[in-house]
Amino acid sequence: QVQLVESGGGLVQAGGSLRLSCAASERTFSSYVMGWFRRAPGKEREFVAASSWSSGSTVHVDSVKGRFTISRDNAKNTVYLQMNSLKPEDTAVYYCAAGRWGQSLYDYEYWGQGTRVTVSS
Repeated sequence: QVQLVESGGGLVQAGGSLRLSCAASERTFSSYVMGWFRRAPGKEREFVAASSWSSGSTVHVDSVKGRFTISRDNAKNTVYLQMNSLKPEDTAVYYCAAGRWGQSLYDYEYWGQGTRVTVSS
């Protein structure tokens, strides 16, 4: 079983930045698509971004394009989400996931426990 551990969440003012990290236990980390999802208070979990090492492809949901950037360091088995120009509506628990290419919850088999991001106005 792949273990995923997120870190880097916290409190930040609107317009600020955070970098989330997700460390994986899997030695074959590079074979997985890595994704970030988030769940805002009272809402369902939603897709944020994904990265495929094999194809070099990344995708970001429209609401975060130009502000968030997903990246990965396969040597460290770690995926990152750099979040800039944060808005109060970005407040959520952020989850990393490993699986196949897609934007659905069902495309991802392994999940971290989440890290909380709170953006104040």
